[in-house]
Amino acid sequence: MPVAIITGASKGLGRALSEALAGRGWDLVLDARGAGTLADTAEALSAHGTRVTTLPGDVTDAVHRSELVAAARRLGGVDLLVHNASALGAEPLVRLAELPVDGLRRALEVNLVAGLGLVREALPLLRAARAGAVVAVSSDAAAEAYETWGGYGASKAALDHLMAVLAVEEPGLRVWAVDPGDMATDLYAAAVPDDREARPEPATVVPAFLRLLDQRPASGRYAAPALLDEAR
Repeated sequence: MPVAIITGASKGLGRALSEALAGRGWDLVLDARGAGTLADTAEALSAHGTRVTTLPGDVTDAVHRSELVAAARRLGGVDLLVHNASALGAEPLVRLAELPVDGLRRALEVNLVAGLGLVREALPLLRAARAGAVVAVSSDAAAEAYETWGGYGASKAALDHLMAVLAVEEPGLRVWAVDPGDMATDLYAAAVPDDREARPEPATVVPAFLRLLDQRPASGRYAAPALLDEAR
């Protein structure tokens, strides 16, 4: 069975994608900071009969990242690495004039530095996989200048560029940065708590990620809404 590492997998997009892959028979190594919520996710996924290893922790911790890759190795390797864990830098979001430097640093550490650290740990196993792939969950804020989204957007823009370079350096892999579009997630609620506009549930964009895995287009940056439109 193929094996995926998914960070930030206890809820939102990470959980929805984990559910979809488990339904397809994938074995999973899942990470999140909340042990209780992560355990609930693992229990729900166990109904699919696949092997699920959960490791609560912080992706900025190098030891934790090594443990994630070691767990995947015990399951047979790494076919897919999904860096979904994210930090906003400030909750709720604030203008750059008010953004704490430590908040920006945290966003960069989680969204960018941890992503590279995990890729480096997993790279030998990804190279050895029959169809190794890396997915970095990006954001529209990485490409557009939205008020108050500067710190978060900058970290995601840097992640996009990092993935683009990785794709050039590792032509044997597929490396996709994916903007999932607007979703009803705890992250968005923390970012803009006063926004009551209805947004799609994360599960509605998962087919876009599955399409990437099924069709394996060229490495690059993709927007989930556009992939869904093309599939219709």
